[in-house]
Formats: sequence, structure tokens, C-alpha cells
Amino acid sequence: MSGIYIHIPFCKQACHYCDFHFSTSLKKKEEMVLALANEIVLRKAEFKEEVVETIYFGGGTPSILEIADLRFLIDTVYENYKVVDNPEITVEANPDDLTEQRIIEFSNNRINRLSIGIQSFFEDDLKLMNRAHNSEEAQKCLEIATLYFDNISIDLIYGIPGMTNEKWLQNIAKALSYNIPHISSYALTVEPKTALHSFIQKGIIVQPDDEAAQEHFHLLVDTLEENGFIHYELSNFGKEAYFSKNNSSYWLGKKYLGIGPSAHSYNGISRSWNVSNNTLYIKALGENHRPFETETLTLTDRYNEYVMTGLRTIWGVSLDRIETEFGKKHLDYLNQQAAKYIEEQLLEIVTSSDFEYQNRIEKVLRTTKSGKFLSDGIASDLFLLNLD
Repeated sequence: MSGIYIHIPFCKQACHYCDFHFSTSLKKKEEMVLALANEIVLRKAEFKEEVVETIYFGGGTPSILEIADLRFLIDTVYENYKVVDNPEITVEANPDDLTEQRIIEFSNNRINRLSIGIQSFFEDDLKLMNRAHNSEEAQKCLEIATLYFDNISIDLIYGIPGMTNEKWLQNIAKALSYNIPHISSYALTVEPKTALHSFIQKGIIVQPDDEAAQEHFHLLVDTLEENGFIHYELSNFGKEAYFSKNNSSYWLGKKYLGIGPSAHSYNGISRSWNVSNNTLYIKALGENHRPFETETLTLTDRYNEYVMTGLRTIWGVSLDRIETEFGKKHLDYLNQQAAKYIEEQLLEIVTSSDFEYQNRIEKVLRTTKSGKFLSDGIASDLFLLNLD
């Protein structure tokens, strides 16, 4: 099974923390939709042996498109690819776009999952981040969306300057009050060349505090687990049967096509990415060619990626797979580097059923509860640099 990601590079306004590729001008929206459809058609040969399990509209702000545009792109996928009977089709949406009429339109089409960028239920947080919606819109859209959609995910951001533990717990409680089955939550990070980075340098906004973010993370984990959520990936929590199939495919190393400017693709051997420029992208697709760069992944590249993604998930890193797919020297190195973290009780080796082959028992290296927040840093210490 494989997935298709479609990047919609438009937003009403720029959030202060965002470094994704987008434009606040909608002048080329119609041309972009046609270009996206053309790329979908041009690349069907890459997936001729694959069955599409997920279609994911990310951005940017996909909910800025008309329902006819989304339907056109979904239909283009169906016309050119083999698709499972009940694929997960997700649209990222901002609360200010989710009027009742829009939500009903979404629900009357093939879209069966909404990912809503709430970020916070507090007005001061939303203003600090320069979100396009307000607190009232955040709450109103969830009241309506839950009437028409069963599968809803919301995004929340923690570690915001000035956010107390009490305020963060109020955010979580408000989210839980809507009986949402999936929550994605991220620490506020300061990316170069963003407005947030500039404001911090000028002293307008204080630097986010890492210790506060770590405390917020542990409060989040404890609270959501007490309420029946499974912490299946570092930033993702889902009720049983509500894990994101799209995101899980990335972490489990499945193939995916990235459609649109700046979108990345992966075929198990190489990774490619489209040009991050709307004008150049539209021009190239108008001439029936894809503007992209690619890199072939070495054995060590693939080992490093598997370690990084595996440690972020409940499925961990299969020691059997490391030896079979990458070789004994990679396994020996992994065990050697992991030893100190196992001693510090940040990593553990457990016996587990293989995620895809449930009847197969294997040894898995994974983070402990106290090691989860540190998983990216731990993974980097397990990386190999020069074994190829």
C-alpha cells in the first residue's frame, strides 16, 4: 500500500512560526490546480504496481480551495491509479474556512478525515502566532465538524512563550471536550527566516523555553493516555483505529508520491523533491515535465532514516530488520551506541509482534516513556556516517 500527498501552496496569511512553502497570493490558484492534476497524471507510471491507500491534502491551507477543486484532484487520482475501496482521504483545514456549509460540502464528497489547525484555544496565543482564526472560530468549527465527521484530528502547539502548565492543561481539556479521536501536538520551534525568529532576535518575543516545553509534553502524554489515547508517534496520539494512515506510512517506510511545489516523494531507494516556486512549477507542468531534484539513498542513509523514524513510534526499531536489511556491522554499531541509553533507561529492548506480520515475534529497540521527548536527539547519536 502507498500514499499520495498533494501540497496546496496557498494561505490567507503567514503564521509567524511557519517555514513551509506557500504564497498568500491566490492569483495563480486555478493554474496551480491544473498543474497539480497534470503532475498526478504524468507520474502514474511510478505507481503502476502500487495500490493507493491514502490521499492527503497538506499545505499551505488546502481548505482555501473550492470543493470543486478538491473533487477534481481526487477524481484525477482515481482515474489514473489503483485505489483501495475505502482510502483515508484527509484535508488539512483552518477553522476560519470551516463554516457549516463548507463542512457539509466536504462530508458529501470522498473526503473522510479532517485535520484542523486549532493550535490553541486562547486568543493571545493565536495572535502571537498570527493565526488567521480566533478562539471563537476554533470552538465553533469543532462543534459543527463533529456532527458530520467521525475521523477528525486537531493540531495543538505547546511551549509557547508565557504558556503556564495550567493554561496548557486547559487547552488539552478543551480539546478533549469535543471527543476528538486524534491529536497531533508539537513544540513551538523557531525556524530561520521566519517572523518568529526575527521577533525573538529583536527582543519582541522571548525565546521558547525548552524545559517548559518538555514539561508540557509530559503533561500532554499523561493526560491523553488517561483519556484512552495511544501515543503511537512522538507528536501523534490516537484512539484505537484512529491512527493517521498517511503519517504512519511515512514512519513505516512505505512509498509515497509528493505532488505540488516543494513536495517530497520516496520510493524505497531514492528521495525526490519538487521545486519550491509556484511560478516555475506551473510553467514546467504546463510543458509536461516535472521540475525536481533527486538523491539516491545509500544503505547507511536508509539505516539512519529507519532509526530516526522508528524511535519516534511505538513500533520502534526492529533489530531483526536491522541485521537482515542492513547487515551485522550496522546491528553491532546500533547495539553499541544504544547501550548507554538503555543503562540510563531512555531506551529499552522488548519482544514485540511485528507491526505488519502480527504472527512474527521480534526484538525491538524503542524509547521508554522518559526517553520519548528526547527521541530525535537519541536517534542522531545512533546514526552512522561512513560505513558505505
